[in-house]
Amino acid sequence: MKTKLEIAKNWLPRYTGTKIDEFGDYFLLTNFNNYVSKFAEQFNCEIKGTGRPMQAATNSHGLSIINFGMGSANAATIMDLLIAKDPKGILFLGKCGGLKQTTELGHFILPTAAIRGEGTSNDYMPPEVPALPSFKLHKFVSEKIVKHNLEYRTGVVYTSNRRVWEWDNNFKNYLNNLGTIGIDMETATIFIAGYANHISRGALLLVSDLPMVPEGVKTEESDLLVTQNFVDLHLQIGIEAMTEIEAKGEKIKHFVF
Repeated sequence: MKTKLEIAKNWLPRYTGTKIDEFGDYFLLTNFNNYVSKFAEQFNCEIKGTGRPMQAATNSHGLSIINFGMGSANAATIMDLLIAKDPKGILFLGKCGGLKQTTELGHFILPTAAIRGEGTSNDYMPPEVPALPSFKLHKFVSEKIVKHNLEYRTGVVYTSNRRVWEWDNNFKNYLNNLGTIGIDMETATIFIAGYANHISRGALLLVSDLPMVPEGVKTEESDLLVTQNFVDLHLQIGIEAMTEIEAKGEKIKHFVF
């Protein structure tokens, strides 16, 4: 295997247990297996890839969901492997920490951009290239949130490779000075790797913790409450947005890469 495409075509089925032609043209990406389980239950479709690095399911409408795991390295891997399918659009359904007082548990964030603090994206594009979503895709997501009579936040999120940083006051001061609205471990990587791989991409982030204050740091109990109260809605908005994009057949690439 000499080319990136040859590798991707071999590895995507190996990682997911799913043949390339079994995937749809549109994708939801997530870090959590329960999103895949809920998706499969809703559409009565099979979960594939159990026991493999990634689990996936595809409904009869041509929408697929993949749990790629946690962190920027895994995010880059799935964005590379998806070139085997040449998707028409992907939406990342991730969780993030809220960094501003205006963000509360259960709020949704549609990032306007992401700061590339994870380092992985530097292997794809020079540091001066901004990590941006495909804004037309975000338009569909925004419309679905409003249709549910919900508010959402926009702003810049910070993507980090550090998972345990909540104790580090210097890092928290750094985040405060940046003015970022949220922090996660994947968004910037997905945006940059998507850009490099010519994939239209977006992210809908669910605020799952408030890590700037000690009482807001995520615990097993607090994460369970967020899952019980907000995950179903998070997934449903993603399903509705990507299904409508497919139904309308609108191109979401604004320009030639």
